[in-house]
Amino acid sequence: MAVKFLTEDWVTAVNEAVNAHEGFKNAAAGISLAFQFNVTEAPEGALSAYDLQLDDGTPVAAPGEVEGSDVAITSDYDTSAAVSKGELNTQTAFMTGKLKVTGNLAKLMMHQNIIQQWGAATEAMDVDY
Repeated sequence: MAVKFLTEDWVTAVNEAVNAHEGFKNAAAGISLAFQFNVTEAPEGALSAYDLQLDDGTPVAAPGEVEGSDVAITSDYDTSAAVSKGELNTQTAFMTGKLKVTGNLAKLMMHQNIIQQWGAATEAMDVDY
């Protein structure tokens, strides 16, 4: 059954996907890191913010904002959807200014495999955009 993109059901499905994905679990092992995702121009009913926190490698995604995130990633809804669908690479989105990153960029670069594995973990999700 499809989940609507950027809803609480989607966040629940993301949690299930990343916690079941060996590549994500291996990339996140032993790491403590908090990502804040902000989505501008989100349509009615969609989340404008969600986070992913890794506590010693255990991932937990949640709707809303996390206080004291290591990295904040901001993009508009269309960019977020394109990245989620695999139509737009995160690095291309960043290089073209469609995705903004603030916070501890060195820490993000050290653990960029986590973002790649997030994509791998969630690519099979049935999502309605």
